[in-house]
Amino acid sequence: MTLGDWNDVVARHPAGHLLQTTHWAALKRDFGWESEVVTPEGCDSGAQVLYKPLPLKLGTIAYVPRGPVVDWADAGATRAVLDAVEAAARRRRAWALWIEPELRDTEAARDKLAALGLREATRTIQPPRTIFVDIAPPEDAILAAMKSKTRYNIRLAGRKGITTRQGALDDVRTFYDLMDTTGERDEFGIHSYAYYHRALELFLPTGNAALLLAEFEGDVLAGLVAFALGDTAWYFYGASSNRHREKMPTYALQWEAIRWAKARGCTRYDLWGIPDHDEAVLEDKFTERRDGLWGVYRFKRGFGGEVTRYVGLWEKSLHPLYPLAARIQAAHRAPPV
Repeated sequence: MTLGDWNDVVARHPAGHLLQTTHWAALKRDFGWESEVVTPEGCDSGAQVLYKPLPLKLGTIAYVPRGPVVDWADAGATRAVLDAVEAAARRRRAWALWIEPELRDTEAARDKLAALGLREATRTIQPPRTIFVDIAPPEDAILAAMKSKTRYNIRLAGRKGITTRQGALDDVRTFYDLMDTTGERDEFGIHSYAYYHRALELFLPTGNAALLLAEFEGDVLAGLVAFALGDTAWYFYGASSNRHREKMPTYALQWEAIRWAKARGCTRYDLWGIPDHDEAVLEDKFTERRDGLWGVYRFKRGFGGEVTRYVGLWEKSLHPLYPLAARIQAAHRAPPV
């Protein structure tokens, strides 16, 4: 199977995900990872595997982000893919295999993973809980499903003179400066300028990404990077300045991202990352908490949608000293995605 064929499989498959594409692997390779596509012979499923080298060239950690791309109801195909991935990981001297599948968190899902010889990890890499917005209906219906305050803020931004536009690679520096401001203000880690630039360099030409900017009288106030593949779009990166926040540029920008995703045929919009608590806890606590992702949840919940939790990170030890490697790896964690 060629790399292009693999990307077609990922785009068409119900379990396909942007993080399983070879373009995403190319991004990670530029920042210290290795990668390979593993597809068992005669099988239309597989996995894009990333390998993170351990210090002192001791080996690697094998990681399958938001994969493998399999029909989880087909036990035989799933077993074949996981066996092939494990064999590939052992060839790369992996101390452990990590998978973080696009699999809803149910008892049945956990039983399947345990039966495959995996165990739940004590950490996650990508956010396990998110909100999906249904963007299949007409725009008026999407707006009607939002919280009234969010609809108001979207319209307020227009009345206050906020405009949006699609950016290009020349705008990445502006976007990165906004990310730097946001990270400092809201106390979260960000990637390097080179990382965001490379991500957009890879995905903008394919039409699978958009850099959107919100402006007031030519002053860029907020930026957003969305990705899309198949029927799903993802909101991965968002940033805003400290200027004119009362004009609600981030609301205008999120609405424009939803419209962009809908125009390219997506029916689901993944807001990507909220606090990992049940919905009852989220709704009870979001008005009083601002730490971690709580402020993010306050913003995202307004766009409507369904809170969804995936099973998180599951692992299989492939080396007797893996617990030591896990501690080393945890000390060098980068921001998700």
